[in-house]
Amino acid sequence: MKMHIREFALLTGVSVRTLHYYDEIGLLKPSSVDEQNGYRFYDERCLERMQEILFYRELDFPLKDIQAILSSPDYDKHNALKEQKRLLTLKKERLERLISALDGAMKGEDFTMNVFDNSEFEAQREQYAKEAKEKWGGTDAYRESAEKTKAYSREKWDEVNSGMSALMAEFAQCRSSGYAPDSKEAQALVKKWQDYITVNFYTCTKEILAGLGEMYTADERFCSNIDSHGEGTAQFMSKAIAEYCNS
Repeated sequence: MKMHIREFALLTGVSVRTLHYYDEIGLLKPSSVDEQNGYRFYDERCLERMQEILFYRELDFPLKDIQAILSSPDYDKHNALKEQKRLLTLKKERLERLISALDGAMKGEDFTMNVFDNSEFEAQREQYAKEAKEKWGGTDAYRESAEKTKAYSREKWDEVNSGMSALMAEFAQCRSSGYAPDSKEAQALVKKWQDYITVNFYTCTKEILAGLGEMYTADERFCSNIDSHGEGTAQFMSKAIAEYCNS
């Protein structure tokens, strides 16, 4: 499935302008962009990520926290959805109480003011937000990245993303040239990748880099993006990073 940005906006209920902004800040990138006219296109993986974003927005998470959570190597989608369901159920139960009170009021019945009480949901939401940020969005790397990238313009993001794409293409070329993940050529590329992340986002330690390397094959979105430069590039890159971090 391949959708033009306007089709995707209609399906998800999110404006085209918002989708442009999500692309600009790196929260939701289109699956492809037509080089001739700049049109953005979205696929099933984009829809899946948008669903996750909308669940967090429904729970009033700031965009920068959503981005940190969804991009974390430790993100557990299944557990996140379970917690979101629990919170949304509390929200639904409160709305049902309010609807019932309105029905009663229309019949002239009295109701107590505690039907407006939302303290249980707020307390649970704040607790979940605190735990999620501590686990996925409260790292020094995230804070450093947020500080470093907050002033990035669209042009700067294009420059940074183009640089990352070029490096992925170098990994693809290294693999197609017959070099092994533990070769000096591949290891030099890993160092180059590590330095690029450090310069443009956050201090990329070997520990962080190792987690990223695992994510490049474990997360289908990352794997697909990297493999767009050549089938097997994500696996090659992941193995090269593992070799580098274990040396």
